[in-house]
Amino acid sequence: MRRGGGPRFLLDSATPFGQRIGVRACVIFNPTARGEKAKRFRRHLDAFGSQCSLKLTATAGDARRLAKEAVLEENDTVVAAGGDGTLNEVLNGIGDAPDGFQRVRLGILPLGTVNVFARELGIPTRLDLAWKVITDGTERRIDLPCVSHQVAGRQSHRYFAQLAGAGLDARAIELVKWQVKKRIGPLAYILAGLHAVMNTPTKIQALAGGGNSAEGELVLVGNGRLYGGQFVIFPQADLADGLLEICVVPRVNWLTLTRCAPQLLVRGRLPASMTKVFRTNSLTLSSPSLTPLEVDGELIGHLPAQFSLETSRLRVAIPRP
Repeated sequence: MRRGGGPRFLLDSATPFGQRIGVRACVIFNPTARGEKAKRFRRHLDAFGSQCSLKLTATAGDARRLAKEAVLEENDTVVAAGGDGTLNEVLNGIGDAPDGFQRVRLGILPLGTVNVFARELGIPTRLDLAWKVITDGTERRIDLPCVSHQVAGRQSHRYFAQLAGAGLDARAIELVKWQVKKRIGPLAYILAGLHAVMNTPTKIQALAGGGNSAEGELVLVGNGRLYGGQFVIFPQADLADGLLEICVVPRVNWLTLTRCAPQLLVRGRLPASMTKVFRTNSLTLSSPSLTPLEVDGELIGHLPAQFSLETSRLRVAIPRP
C-alpha cells in the first residue's frame, strides 16, 4: 500500500450496470490508534495491497490536513479509518479543498469506540465488509450541517456529519479520560456523564429559524436518528430532508436521569414528556455561562454558536440495498 504522494492506485469497483470502473481512493489512518479494531486494520494493510494510497496521521488535526491533500491529489474517494472524531476531521479536510465535496466522496472504515455515523448508514463493523462498501457499494448524497462559533476571538466554521450537543453531553466528553475510554469503551461516556451531572448546570437558549425557541440544560442537534451508538434520540431525523432535529432537555439532574434511564436503556429513546423536540434548517444556541460545545463526539469550543445546513452536499459511500 502506498504511503503519502506518488502514483494513485485504482480500486476495482462495479457500476450498477456491471461495468468495472477505476476509483482512486486514499485512506487516512492514525498508526498509533489502539484497540482491537485498529490492530485488525493494521493486519489488513498488506491485504489491501496496491488498491489505494495511505496517509498516516501523527497528531491531532493531521487527518484534516491530509484529507485536503487527498482531494488536491485528485483522489475521488477519501476514506476515514477511525472513529467519529477522525471522520469529522476528514470531513472538514474535504471541505477545506476547493469544491472538495463535489470532487470526492467520503468512505468510512469504522475503527472507533462508538462509530455513530457508520451505524446510521448501515456500514458493517467488520473491516472486510466495510472495505467492500467502498469498493462495491453505492453512493448517497446527504445534508451537511455546519456550526459557526468563536475560537480565540476568531470565527470558526466546522462541518459535522451526525450530531452536535451543548451542555451535559459536551461536558461529559470534556471529562472522558482517553485511557478509560480505551479500556471500557462506550461505558466511559456514561461514567463521565454521571460525573458531569454533579456540576452546576448552565442554561442554554435555543432559537430556531422560523420562530421555535426553547430553554434547557442540554441541547442535542441531530442530522441522523442515532446518538451514542444505538439510541434513537432523533426519531424523525432524516439525513436528506433539509432539516435538523433539535432535542432540548429542560432540566438535567439526578431526577431526570432516574426518569429517563429505564426507557432509554429498554427502548433506546428518551421519554417524550421530558424533552422538547422541533425541526429547523437553522439554529442559534447561546448561554449566559461558559457552556461547552461538541460535534460528532469531539469537543470544539463553547457557546454561542450558529447552525446551518447545506442540502445534499455530502457524497458518502454506503452499502447497496
